[in-house]
Amino acid sequence: MKIKKNFEPIVSGLSAAIVISILAFLTLETSTGIWLMFSFGATVFIAFVLYDLETAQPKNIIFGHLVSILVGIIFNETIGVSFYSLGLSVGIAVILMVYLKIMHPPAASNPLVALSMDLSFDFVLFPVFVGTIIIVLMSILINRIILKRKYPKRLF
Repeated sequence: MKIKKNFEPIVSGLSAAIVISILAFLTLETSTGIWLMFSFGATVFIAFVLYDLETAQPKNIIFGHLVSILVGIIFNETIGVSFYSLGLSVGIAVILMVYLKIMHPPAASNPLVALSMDLSFDFVLFPVFVGTIIIVLMSILINRIILKRKYPKRLF
């Protein structure tokens, strides 16, 4: 049964809430580490509301976040936090996402997170890589099974 158009925003919002709640539960209620980061809130919005856009596709979600957090961590490890490192790291992350064709707007905030929270390379696996994989898998399941949407257009 296809969800009626006037109920799609409710189901999309609940879907986003479920995915973030799972990541928050794993972060706050287990000893498995950090699974959640702030930019994931905007990522689930894109995955459930703007699911047909290129920026919502799994490749963009996963690799956009990975490239951007790596840029932020490299800046954090080499230069540290400053007005120029904050700006330049975001600019370089945007440039790389465009050139590599992995544009995902929420990921552009990752260098700011890396620098302001003094993150190291450990953060790449948890929460960035594992968190984006969970978001993509849950997005595929919910969009296809519950919302009957053709998502993703392609995986990679």
